Amino acid sequence: MLDLLFETSWEVCNKVGGIYAVLSTKAKTLQKQYKDNLIFIGPDLWSAENPSPSFLQQRTPFDAWLRKAELPDGMKVRVGRWDVPGKPLAVLVTFDALYPYKDALYADMWRRYRVDSLHAYGDYDESCMFAYAAALVIESIIKWKNDPKMRVVAHFDEWTTGMGLLHVKSHLPRVATVFTTHATSIGRSICGNGKPLYDYMSGYNGDQMAGELNMQSKHSLEKAAAHAADAFTTVSDVTARECRQLLERHPMVTPNAFEQHYVPKGAKFNAQRLAARQRMLQVATALTGQHFPEDTMLVATSGRLEMRNKGIDVYLDALSAMRASLKNITSQRRKVVAFVLVPAWMKSHRIDLADNMLKVRPHRLFDPVITHNLHNPDSDPVYNRINSLGFHNETRDKVTVIDVPSYLNGDDGIFNMSYYDLLPGLDAAVFPSYYEPWGYTPLESAAFGVATITTDLAGFGQWVLDTFGDDSDTCGVKVLHRTDSNYGETVQTIATSLINLYLMDAKQALAVSKGARATSKVASWDNFIKYYEAAYQQALEQVARRQ
Repeated sequence: MLDLLFETSWEVCNKVGGIYAVLSTKAKTLQKQYKDNLIFIGPDLWSAENPSPSFLQQRTPFDAWLRKAELPDGMKVRVGRWDVPGKPLAVLVTFDALYPYKDALYADMWRRYRVDSLHAYGDYDESCMFAYAAALVIESIIKWKNDPKMRVVAHFDEWTTGMGLLHVKSHLPRVATVFTTHATSIGRSICGNGKPLYDYMSGYNGDQMAGELNMQSKHSLEKAAAHAADAFTTVSDVTARECRQLLERHPMVTPNAFEQHYVPKGAKFNAQRLAARQRMLQVATALTGQHFPEDTMLVATSGRLEMRNKGIDVYLDALSAMRASLKNITSQRRKVVAFVLVPAWMKSHRIDLADNMLKVRPHRLFDPVITHNLHNPDSDPVYNRINSLGFHNETRDKVTVIDVPSYLNGDDGIFNMSYYDLLPGLDAAVFPSYYEPWGYTPLESAAFGVATITTDLAGFGQWVLDTFGDDSDTCGVKVLHRTDSNYGETVQTIATSLINLYLMDAKQALAVSKGARATSKVASWDNFIKYYEAAYQQALEQVARRQ
């Protein structure tokens, strides 16, 4: 049994991407086991004018530590709780006051671990100062506890926290360290630069590619943390292969899971599904001036704005292929509305659309393919791909495509519903990822009973194949085989899969929905937390050997 478990991430109380989903859903299971011996540490990026929406500042058992905390001058710390299921303890730290120590820290990390901070740019300094601040908090709490027999694990997520792990390893040798890479910096960069990752994986050298892609600092920090950690983990077999090749250490696999608490049950779910469908159809009607019946098929993709990595390009091309195929199915008049729920450089919501949604008989708007105004419409890849494929969203079209370039946080000005509130309204969700270490979006959609399509290049997709086989009618998740060279085949397979769902009767669709929910329940934290426990145990055993 652990006496203290720290977990540090840039996304504690700070929703940026998928790691927030990992930690915020895992928190309840960990808190149930470790109670207030579990402490999450995140950056304090908030102010009185812009408070954190998920941090609750309240009295905690660590208030006494805070009063006596020995920290550098100017470094501020807040202790409270993370407003997610389980309400775990959270410590938010400022790190601006640590910049005067930066050069000395970087010199020490070069001397000890050969971390090359010379080529740093972008968010490197900010991430390292936060990670250093988190390590100082861990060091201060352990000193305050003053118990040399304590069993302590300090868990760090992603390269952004690597310098904190290295400081703990250097200064607190009796603390067990765990490092998790959710996606290697070099692997993501290879894909982001349009290079083939998978067919040539065995030929890549991480250090060499870091030099070629100007990633020396992030890569050297991530690699040093991976090798120094008492336990090194990643989220899927897909990414484990990447780690072995590019970071040169074999990781433990700790797959991600989902907290079923987020999914409403029974009548509440049915009401939420109805409300979500009504809102999505209302938006589609107000944009296009068309009438969309209740049986309209609603489809979506979501995630970060990474056209290739997230497969948004494949999704849009598949919708174009679906549109062409449906022209030949004259026996069906059912319509399809497909959304791209991907935040972009959004300027504001469309006032003309918001006004039109209030009318009894909305008229067709100019530019009926997008719900919010963009700062950069001429260069936005999603908006331009939709237009280049000729989606004009006219009455004669069976397939309507709508770009939603806003965060769906319940206050976007158009939907005014959160992503989780809208998700139950979908009939299908498509995530044809090229680079997806795990894949929270397909797991989330399955949890809400949505027929889901993903690929075997996503960790979740490969897990589904390994666990259930290629039987989407039973498990509710269709997993496509994707490689560096089968783009066109992937497009056609998605189009065919969507048409199969389109042609299903209500009984068949319900069976697929139930299968998706059942699959997601297998991928629950109650089942998957054991992998993290194994990592903690391995780390503690390493400490015992050192001592």
